[in-house]
Amino acid sequence: MQYWLMKSEPDVWSIDQQIKAGSKGAAWDGVRNYQAAKNLRSMKIGDQCFFYHSNIGKEIVGVVEIIREAYKDKTDKTGRFVAVTVKFLRKLNKPIGLEDIKKIKELSHLSLIKQSRLSVMPIDSKSWKILNKMGKI
Repeated sequence: MQYWLMKSEPDVWSIDQQIKAGSKGAAWDGVRNYQAAKNLRSMKIGDQCFFYHSNIGKEIVGVVEIIREAYKDKTDKTGRFVAVTVKFLRKLNKPIGLEDIKKIKELSHLSLIKQSRLSVMPIDSKSWKILNKMGKI
């Protein structure tokens, strides 16, 4: 299993909307960055992803799971980009703000900090464990 972080603006798609999507999940679409799209193509069923509220809040708020691997993104008229389907797993007991993440030396290598505009990024297992602990899950 691999770990990821996926960003969404909460006024576009929030963790609460993801919860309402239920066990059938929802498409994670609209990604138009080539590096982020490559990351989507690398995801496998069962991979887990932190759900990050970007712009408003700037915090990790939950965990979702990949339930369908990359397929053609219906919102992309060019046919170049893909989507995956994710389902809600859990909310963090304590959301983890970006400023708190930046204070942890062991997390300074994360794309969340180094490539702040990237919307889909891998998370190594050591960082995943640190962030889970910070989120009290």
